[in-house]
Amino acid sequence: MKNILITGGAGFIGSNFISYFLQKYPHYKLYNLDLLTYAGKTENMQDFINHPNHTFIQGDICDKALLHQIFETNDIDSVIHFAAESHVDNSIHSPNIFIKTNIEGTFTLLDVAYHHWLEKPFTYKVPYGIFHHISTDEVYGSLGENGLFTEQTPYAPNSPYSASKASSDMLVRSYHHTYGLKTLITNCSNNYGPRQHSEKLIPTIIKKSLLGEAIPIYGDGLNIRDWLHVEDHCRGIDLVFHSKQYGETYNIGGNNEYTNIQIAHIVCSILDDLCPKSQGSYKDQITYVQDRAGHDRRYAIDSTKLQTSLGWKPQYDFLRGIRQTIEWYLLKYKT
Repeated sequence: MKNILITGGAGFIGSNFISYFLQKYPHYKLYNLDLLTYAGKTENMQDFINHPNHTFIQGDICDKALLHQIFETNDIDSVIHFAAESHVDNSIHSPNIFIKTNIEGTFTLLDVAYHHWLEKPFTYKVPYGIFHHISTDEVYGSLGENGLFTEQTPYAPNSPYSASKASSDMLVRSYHHTYGLKTLITNCSNNYGPRQHSEKLIPTIIKKSLLGEAIPIYGDGLNIRDWLHVEDHCRGIDLVFHSKQYGETYNIGGNNEYTNIQIAHIVCSILDDLCPKSQGSYKDQITYVQDRAGHDRRYAIDSTKLQTSLGWKPQYDFLRGIRQTIEWYLLKYKT
């Protein structure tokens, strides 16, 4: 029996992952710790909130006393750490929150895990003791027109958000090399899919379209992102978590590079088909706004390591995945 602490399980990726994990591993017990800030919502957990192998705990990853209690009471033997402040715009306006949650929170989790799992460095007192940290491709900075991020790409974060995630990655790495903690790190590209918060690009386009409001696109709209369906991300995390390749980092990317303006046009075209306006197209609502400070030009991930060593590959075609995502949001807004 694995007793796994999932942090941030009421958020977008975390809640999708818990749904996936509970279905695939009915013998695992999941303890879901989430502070329920604006991005973590109880409605994201409605599919599993009463599942017999799921326990929800409202609390802060920076609360060391609470973490010790959770580990002791539930014999926690693994951690999958999603909890993070993640919106770049918010990090520009309030970087202190990102330092607190993403750096101090990750350190607190690592330190509590160390004290519960190791008698001393490299000497375990629990059967598993796996610490899997979920990170982002933004730690690598910005790419030019060519090339891809690999696991060997030097870190060059350009926003307070990416700097805080890079710092947390380094802390996780240090606990493996210094103490022997069984750590894993995955760095993903931009996720999309059901349950994503409305502040993110794709949900923003959908929501603004349906409300008849201006659809804001930063700068010239030519910033490029690699898009990964959240289910493909969950499958990648699953493979890495069970790989036993401790101390390793794996990149998870969707191989779907699109400019922001292309994404806006794709979403609007699908909405024109699924929910047409009385006149014109949703594309008429697209508006260019002042660019974000320090806006990285291009991200793109090379997932070769994950594909060749663990057999992962993305299953979602982007156009199928984005249509499914839009249909989910249309159903949500109708209800």
